[in-house]
Amino acid sequence: MATMSDNRKDKLAEQYRVHREKMAERMRQQAKAAADIGEIPPIGDPVRRQEAMDSLRAYCEIYRPSAFHLGWSDDHLRVLERIETTVKAGGLFAMAMPRGSGKTTIAITAATWALLCGFRRWVCLVGATEPKAQKLLNGIKSELRFNPLLLADFPEVCYPIVLLDGKPARANSQTYRGKNTAIRWLADNIMLPTIEGSQASGSLVSVCGITGDIRGQQETTPDGEVIRPDYVILDDPQTRESAKSGTQNDDRLAIVNGDILGLAGPGVKIAGVMPCTVIQRGDMADQSLDRQVSPEWHGERTQLLYGMPEKMDLWQRYQEIREACFRNGTDTTEATEFYRDNQAEMDKGARAAWEDRFNEDELSAIQNAMNLYFRDEGAFFAEYQNQPMELRADDTMLSETALAKRMGHTPKAIAPANTTKLVAMVDVQQEILFYAVTAWRHDMTGTVIEYGAWPNQRTTNFRMTGVRNNFTKQFPGESLESKIAKALTAIEKDLFSRTWKTEDGLELAINRMLIDANWGLSRNIVYQHCQRSTHKGSIYPSHGKGIGASNEPLNANHTRRLGRAVGQHWRVDRAKDSPIRHVLFDANWWKSFLHSRLSTEPGTPGSLTLYQASGIEHETIAKHLRAEFPVRTEGRGRTVDEWKIKADRPDNHWLDCLVGCCVAASVEGCRLPSDAGPKRRRSAAQMPQVTTGEQPPATQQPQQEAPRKRHRGSVDYL
Repeated sequence: MATMSDNRKDKLAEQYRVHREKMAERMRQQAKAAADIGEIPPIGDPVRRQEAMDSLRAYCEIYRPSAFHLGWSDDHLRVLERIETTVKAGGLFAMAMPRGSGKTTIAITAATWALLCGFRRWVCLVGATEPKAQKLLNGIKSELRFNPLLLADFPEVCYPIVLLDGKPARANSQTYRGKNTAIRWLADNIMLPTIEGSQASGSLVSVCGITGDIRGQQETTPDGEVIRPDYVILDDPQTRESAKSGTQNDDRLAIVNGDILGLAGPGVKIAGVMPCTVIQRGDMADQSLDRQVSPEWHGERTQLLYGMPEKMDLWQRYQEIREACFRNGTDTTEATEFYRDNQAEMDKGARAAWEDRFNEDELSAIQNAMNLYFRDEGAFFAEYQNQPMELRADDTMLSETALAKRMGHTPKAIAPANTTKLVAMVDVQQEILFYAVTAWRHDMTGTVIEYGAWPNQRTTNFRMTGVRNNFTKQFPGESLESKIAKALTAIEKDLFSRTWKTEDGLELAINRMLIDANWGLSRNIVYQHCQRSTHKGSIYPSHGKGIGASNEPLNANHTRRLGRAVGQHWRVDRAKDSPIRHVLFDANWWKSFLHSRLSTEPGTPGSLTLYQASGIEHETIAKHLRAEFPVRTEGRGRTVDEWKIKADRPDNHWLDCLVGCCVAASVEGCRLPSDAGPKRRRSAAQMPQVTTGEQPPATQQPQQEAPRKRHRGSVDYL
């Protein structure tokens, strides 16, 4: 068999090598041609571009009309002018605007404007955390990549970016006229393309969290220049958790004044803006805005309303109508019509900062603001007025840790000896019921002997948003009304069918159960359930109403009515549209009363404890009990502690259950030893014996009620 000569082999190998090199060169040329972006398109509208470069407001209106589609307020125009000054001339500016006013959008738009126009070389975005700062960067990247007007008028920046098609790997090989553009397109920083003649050539945007690695930021440009950040945007640089901690506030302020303001390097002053939200008095944002504490930041606070309405009684009536609409499952047209009929009077004293800010179902910016006020007064003054309410220093409120360990000597479901009343409270939610059962002595000494949820969650440590065993699972395909009705029947059967016992073996039955009828569509369902119940004599629908300092006390102006009973900041009455009685109580007063019971020495008269348990069983109920905080408020010549849910809106349902249990115990005749008024026997046909003593709890200052006539001993019969 003939074999190939060595010369022949060498010749073929050489031919293959030459061919391979030609193919490789051809591929390199093709790749090079593909990587080159070609010629930059001409500017679409030079006049429009120049107008935008001259004014930040014009830039916002021209290139971001969808983000700024409402008319500007005077506050907006002033803020735009102040930010423009920091970009062009330097300086620092901290601004607190009402939530939803677009302060972050304005700041990020200003950063893009500063880079495109060449006013700033390197913008550093600082957030409360690095992921939050990255979201800001994503906003800038989207504008540069997808805004068609920016592509038309700033093609030297946007055209190379568009050709990347969002793929960072293409940046390494991108060229313009044979030179690498040095473009960078990463998750935590970008470098704009290096294009000869471009005002934004090689400009940078970087991100970092305020507690992350901030120091030492510098970059060497393709032409050898070493640059550092020269503009910083600190967007809401605190969290709700850090705002509550004096140490974290001090640490973050030190980082801002040291690390961040030193980013530009020795001898250079950095410029920047801080859009922020005040969470509570004395937090980082509050101190940065205070020109006495942080004068270099030139802080400015704007408000949603400049002046509250004078006719708060009309607004209170408006809110009552609105709440009734929510309970009945209807829209709020009736409340809006009430406002329409009385708008001139209701608007007196109030001035909206931004006249265009209101929703389709509202008539004015003032109505929009007042809806936010009634939704959460504490959040309204902090996040929309930038004047957070003063928190009441209350040393008697126990911490979550102390509450979780506040246990009596009896185990779960066993009442202490000498228990005279057993009461329960059910809190109705859309997919779950919360409940608590408490045992009381006549002197208002109580024990929580059981609490939980229906359906059973098999643990006391869960959050409502994470429950899996809910109404829908129990009653698939049923309507909301049907599911709630069946759940109420099930929990009533469970609690009333049980034989409860004291530690010495005495059998007990539940004397009184309240069912919350405030939630959404639950009112009619709860009333119908109570009317049809086989235990209707022991069950009341209940309504907790926050009686503020600007309102009259609950029983101040009651009228005489047969069958009504009035007690200590509660009233048993009959609704106009229902044949059964309900309990109405002042939720503010009774929340303070509950925390006084929880702060009283265990085992002494008037104390309240949890059942004996081990480990972490009571950790979640402790969180519920601390989900709200009191705010001392003055009005109409009296001082009231108004309770507000915390801004992060934690679960507070077992708090409501224990408040309801305290009310139920009072309805059943339990009272503190300090409460005055003799007892008097009542016939079976009359309402239960109650007391009207007005001794306030330790955490509540006295509420001065209007004098009223007393009837038949210690009970007000009306």
